[in-house]
Amino acid sequence: MCRRHDADGNLVLVELNPLAVIDQPDDASMPLDLLTFGSVREVCPKCERTHLKLVLRQTSVRIAHLFCADCESCFDAHYTNGSPALTI
Repeated sequence: MCRRHDADGNLVLVELNPLAVIDQPDDASMPLDLLTFGSVREVCPKCERTHLKLVLRQTSVRIAHLFCADCESCFDAHYTNGSPALTI
C-alpha cells in the first residue's frame, strides 16, 4: 500500500489490485480499451515520475481510479479526512 499526503491537501493514494478494478478480456491477447479523462496533479508513488490519469467507471472498469501508464498501477484516492476523492 502506498500513501502520500500532507497539509497542502494532497490526496491519500492506496494501491489497488488491477484485477479487482478492471475486467480482463477472455482472450489475453486482446488489448484493453480504456478511456482516461486527463492527468491529475498527483505523481505515481511507485515510479515517482509519471502523473496519474483519471479512469472513470465504464464497460470494463468496475471502480473509478487513478492509473499510472508507466508502471500500470491503479490507485484509489481519498482526502485526509477519509472522504472519497473519486466520487461524482
